Amino acid sequence: MTTATHSSALDAAALLHEAHQLAPQVVDWRRALHRRPEVAFQEHETARFIRQVLEHVGDLEISRPTETSVMARLVTGRPGPVLAVRADIDALPIHEENDVEYRSQTDGAMHACGHDGHTSIALGLVTLLARHRGQLRGEVRFIFQHAEELAPGGAEAMVQQGVMDGVDQVIGLHVWSAMPVGRIGLISGPAMAAPDTFECTITGRGGHAAIPHGTIDPIAVGAQVVSALQHIVSRTVDPLDPVVVSVTQFIAGTTFNVIPNTAYLAGTVRTFDPMLRTTVPITMERIIKGVTSAFGATYAFRYQPGYRPVVNDPALTARLTDVVTRTFGADTLIDMRPTMGGEDFSAYQQRAPGVFAFIGAGNVDVGIDFPHHHPRFQIDERSLDIGLRYLTAATLDLLGSA
Repeated sequence: MTTATHSSALDAAALLHEAHQLAPQVVDWRRALHRRPEVAFQEHETARFIRQVLEHVGDLEISRPTETSVMARLVTGRPGPVLAVRADIDALPIHEENDVEYRSQTDGAMHACGHDGHTSIALGLVTLLARHRGQLRGEVRFIFQHAEELAPGGAEAMVQQGVMDGVDQVIGLHVWSAMPVGRIGLISGPAMAAPDTFECTITGRGGHAAIPHGTIDPIAVGAQVVSALQHIVSRTVDPLDPVVVSVTQFIAGTTFNVIPNTAYLAGTVRTFDPMLRTTVPITMERIIKGVTSAFGATYAFRYQPGYRPVVNDPALTARLTDVVTRTFGADTLIDMRPTMGGEDFSAYQQRAPGVFAFIGAGNVDVGIDFPHHHPRFQIDERSLDIGLRYLTAATLDLLGSA
């Protein structure tokens, strides 16, 4: 069990140095998690691993809000704010192609988005802060969340289980391979888009491929639908409003000489603006209805709203911008543009002001430049040290010392 150090003041520089010294342990945790990835809603061993580390830290209130998540409360016993720190823990259904000693040992699963790094950084932070509980105020609540990668996601379920009750502020981070290691990105206001999904089944009339005039070809109709949907972004939405409409699946047919009865399309829509989030699916269905009707086909259209947009609190972002500048220097900070990627961190921001930061993890000089969700995704592990020191500095600023 860790013994808290009691003192009247907390030396921030010394604590940041201590965080840096803890970085090798954070790397070890990350590699252990990387070897044993578990996809969304199946993170049983991952949750067990997290709990074991937390129990070793000691003097924490540990709970399991859901079957595959963990929460730890570090309660100082002194009046002060309640700060939540969130880390996602799930992997992706991807077969890893990296040739590293700690590559995934689970067939068809891989930490291809950096959640192993987020989890390890948060474990480093709770380890560090527990040593200095006597010099802190309030409470730090560590949320190790399952199922960020798969809607409906884990964040909403965690919120419903009360993890945000009484929380004053919430922070999180994402290692980012598109940003060089050593840089930190903060976005004030809208930061990540709402990631909605859609499906469309087009029904025609199948038949022999050599006698197409006797059929209603759903593949040909589907191709027209895909083309027409591109006009939503280019011709029906203000060019200054960010919108993505992507068809990512087109499934039809079983062999070369048969025109099938149906074609299946699916994809994603990304928006920030609530009005556009409402109008885009209406426009999509109008287009699909018009195209299919023109060719004598029918359709079934299904639209599923995903996570809300991540919107960073401007005042809190400004405060953390100052923290980064003071801790790492102005050159470290990147004023990022919003990304059309989605994140269910937004569920926590519905309950308290929150900021989601980006920690540079790319390094083109050594080939660490593959995008997230790629089978060769990797991170420069120096980003774990930077991420831990960022969260340490942010926590000290937001929580205050006794």
